[in-house]
Amino acid sequence: MTKISEVIHFLEQIAPPALQENYDNAGLLVGDAQQTVTGVLCSLDVTETVVDEAISKGFNLIVAHHPIIFGGLKRLTGRNYIEKTVIKAIKNDIAIYVAHTNLDNVAFNGVNTKIGEKLGLENGRVLRTKEKTCKKLYTYVPLSHLDAVRNSLFAAGAGKIGHYDECGFVTEGLGSFRAGAGANPFVGEVGERHYEKEAKLEVIFNSWEERSIIKALKNAHPYEEIAYEIVALDNHNPYIGSGWIGTLPEKIDSGDFLPILKQKMQATVIRHTALCKKTIQTVAVCGGAGGFLLNDAIAAGADIFITSDYKYHEFFDANGRIIIADIGHYETEQFTIELFFDLICKNFTTFAAAKISISSNPVFYA
Repeated sequence: MTKISEVIHFLEQIAPPALQENYDNAGLLVGDAQQTVTGVLCSLDVTETVVDEAISKGFNLIVAHHPIIFGGLKRLTGRNYIEKTVIKAIKNDIAIYVAHTNLDNVAFNGVNTKIGEKLGLENGRVLRTKEKTCKKLYTYVPLSHLDAVRNSLFAAGAGKIGHYDECGFVTEGLGSFRAGAGANPFVGEVGERHYEKEAKLEVIFNSWEERSIIKALKNAHPYEEIAYEIVALDNHNPYIGSGWIGTLPEKIDSGDFLPILKQKMQATVIRHTALCKKTIQTVAVCGGAGGFLLNDAIAAGADIFITSDYKYHEFFDANGRIIIADIGHYETEQFTIELFFDLICKNFTTFAAAKISISSNPVFYA
């Protein structure tokens, strides 16, 4: 049987909680992680109606993109939809787990790459990479234990660079130390300087994995006192960050592209700036409110920037340099439901999963 904690662990390997923005509230918001999963309902939002569907299916876990709780709840009296939804979930032992901006900020199996997939974009990359996501470990290991330490670090996640893993660098040299009173040295004698052939091992790792990396180092290293250092890198991880940009297989007339965009993204309406580009081939996207990435899209040479939640005066910022297409918040992120569903179905077989059967979009068009 599978516990809720196992599903959470799997999802957080894809979208680490450390990648969420400061204002966000991703993670397990309601429920007991030690419960056995009876079924998972995948949704974009969490409302009473979504909880009702989970109840009707006998599912006890909702996996959603948007947090039902952003600010602190000081009381639960059912005075608004948030409190009503949380109360109903608790009464029916239904857990609510959310992957929000942490899922926005990953390239592999992320929200924006899903949009790119739907639009058929090729040669995709992150539009704005996130800072302070890379660190490097330097440690010194006796040659006899080099493979053991290196393998342990790789198993913990160190040495991953894009599509490559087990990346590292070794320099051999001669180390020295003297064990003091009370020490129990792996090699050498107490009170005597000892020289040992050692390897300097260097590996890069994601900043949020530091604790597990250090644990792996200590578990595999033979020395009583381990010499190591960790430094933050200015390097940006090219697979972590906001938005996505790619190219269509061939140029499309701007007027012809908008109906295609509308159809592929199942949008009811598209609010857009003047078609200042005759053709479209390079496309930038950002699920949800992505206006903060406009200059990144322009600098990257995008012909069109597809996102949502643009205000009237913000459309002027295009300034004839790019086409802005606002297709709606729900519309940009709706395929996250499919993303959750596919990931869960492919990796778990002890319970059923389902996509929400109704739209949770609160916006209607007359």
